[in-house]
Amino acid sequence: MEQVNEAWIWQAVFVMALANLLTRAAPFLFFSRHRPPRLVIFIEQNFPPVILTILILYTLSGVDLTQAPYGIRELLGIAVTVLLHWRWRNYLVSIFGGTAFYMVLVQGG
Repeated sequence: MEQVNEAWIWQAVFVMALANLLTRAAPFLFFSRHRPPRLVIFIEQNFPPVILTILILYTLSGVDLTQAPYGIRELLGIAVTVLLHWRWRNYLVSIFGGTAFYMVLVQGG
């Protein structure tokens, strides 16, 4: 196996860190003195429900209702996600909690 130059690795890490910093700082640089465009505000307000919808559609995409377990794990995962969101009204709690619960169900059998 070919040996990788250590300087090349540090250069790659620096470029990735710089790209990460610039993508995170860009909104503050562009919109610090001006109001963001309506499209940006729309995306900001509707992004969490869109992510939840994508997760639900992805979860249900491979369900076969004619064979055991008949989609029960998927429905339980969706129910836990809904309950978490109903209780805390926090999209991050709902998304991560529901996804973690579903992954435990899927990995458990």
